[in-house]
Amino acid sequence: MRNTIVLFKRELAAYFTTPVAYVFICIFLLLCGIMTFALGGFYERGEASLGTSFFEYHSILYILLIPAIAMRLWAEERKQGTIELLMTLPVTLPQLVIAKFVASWVFAGIALALTFPLWITVNFLGEPDNGVILASYVGSWLMAGGYLAMGACISATTKNQVVAFVLSVIVCLSFLITGVPQVGDALASVIPSDTVVDALRSFSFMSHFSSLARGVIDLRDLVFFFSLIGVFLFLNAVAIELKKAD
Repeated sequence: MRNTIVLFKRELAAYFTTPVAYVFICIFLLLCGIMTFALGGFYERGEASLGTSFFEYHSILYILLIPAIAMRLWAEERKQGTIELLMTLPVTLPQLVIAKFVASWVFAGIALALTFPLWITVNFLGEPDNGVILASYVGSWLMAGGYLAMGACISATTKNQVVAFVLSVIVCLSFLITGVPQVGDALASVIPSDTVVDALRSFSFMSHFSSLARGVIDLRDLVFFFSLIGVFLFLNAVAIELKKAD
């Protein structure tokens, strides 16, 4: 545990040693503002809520921004040849994978937490259900973790950050659109088995996040996100081990 914490602190600090982290946070906050006030019609809705005007767009926003974080996790290490140096450290591969992932997840959480002025705004303008807003923040952070785990796994398979970004966007989008009704209907017309179609729909981030965004903290949604993160972190470690063997 001590090794993991040391690595976590090193990785998290590395984000803020370059302007990239600050640029990312500024872009994230800017896009959140545009989607909330311009696209979400925050004031036009006339309700003290962040659900439809703010959190509704996170699943789409993360598809572009989270892979931008994940693409550098391992691809950059492989390109610069520093991954061999990491492997010589007195740490295990799982500790290294977990430390890098948690650091990136916390960084994404910091960017998300900086949107707190919106929470203050709705409390100033009305009397929102703060329990629902808190659950929505938790759901948003879990969804970001799911995207990050997938992106990190893909980043471990290539030296090219652009390739890692594009593939991560495609995979993340695939896990999102299966929850769209039109896509579900299209799958049902191609796949004869309703069980298979329902299983594919159950993997959609949209359905699990929308449940949390309503303030319903269902154990099944938590198990889904943590299980998905665990599976992709395991695949991440496997990918690194296979590349090391090469």
